[in-house]
Amino acid sequence: MPADEILFDVEERMEKAISVLKGQLAGIRTGRANPGLVDSLRVEVYGSPTPMKSLASVGAPEPQQIVIRPYDASTIKDIEKAIIASGLGFAPQNDGRVIRLNVPPLTTETRRKLVARIKELTEEAKVSIRNVRRDGNKAAEQEEKDKLLSEDECKKVKEDVQELTKKYENTAGEMAKHREAEVMDN
Repeated sequence: MPADEILFDVEERMEKAISVLKGQLAGIRTGRANPGLVDSLRVEVYGSPTPMKSLASVGAPEPQQIVIRPYDASTIKDIEKAIIASGLGFAPQNDGRVIRLNVPPLTTETRRKLVARIKELTEEAKVSIRNVRRDGNKAAEQEEKDKLLSEDECKKVKEDVQELTKKYENTAGEMAKHREAEVMDN
């Protein structure tokens, strides 16, 4: 695999790790209602787990309330069950057409737990990024061993991989810092 392909693969996989982290951070509660809290919930409907966003429109018309409008009214009970089973701590209010979720303000202890979870998720993303770095370096070394890259080219690829690693670790750190601030401020 040529040097540019190795770098492209590394960057693509690191980008994926960042997008996974972004999705996970969106699901972490702040004191404010956020559709991301329930968007990724899976609802057992039509015999298979289906993402919430495929079944309903989710909005936050007020800072302390999430409103879920199912596209098919027959799925409202299934959606309600999924919310209760999710462990998010919401008590869904179902009027037959929409489900309303009141988002209670966060306690200081809950905020600390959420910040700890953010740190955990960020560290997992960084480990994933480092694993991609290791794979990229191994690929470069293998290419050098197979005489497809010179020693200098291999060294250059490794330097570029390290730069990408730093860039994506910093991105993960910044995302976490931003989310922690949101959790602690609201």
